[in-house]
Amino acid sequence: MIVAEQYTYRVRWSQRDGEFVATIAEFPSLSWLAKDQVEAFLGAVALVRETLDDLVDDGDAIPVPLGQREFSGEFVVQTTPEVHP
Repeated sequence: MIVAEQYTYRVRWSQRDGEFVATIAEFPSLSWLAKDQVEAFLGAVALVRETLDDLVDDGDAIPVPLGQREFSGEFVVQTTPEVHP
């Protein structure tokens, strides 16, 4: 079972807003503003909790938290034919 606390959060100062903004890597369209870093974080967690409830109610897919994703370990770079003959 996926819970809101398992997602990847970042809290930073927003000079433009004059507040701290919390963002969520797995939900790039969501954010939460607050005067305090902890309030911004807790607001974002609550927002993700509500979003998860809505996704479940609507039968939509739930994003897998970054910490639970499996990666191949491959690093692929595409380049032009002139660089890589």
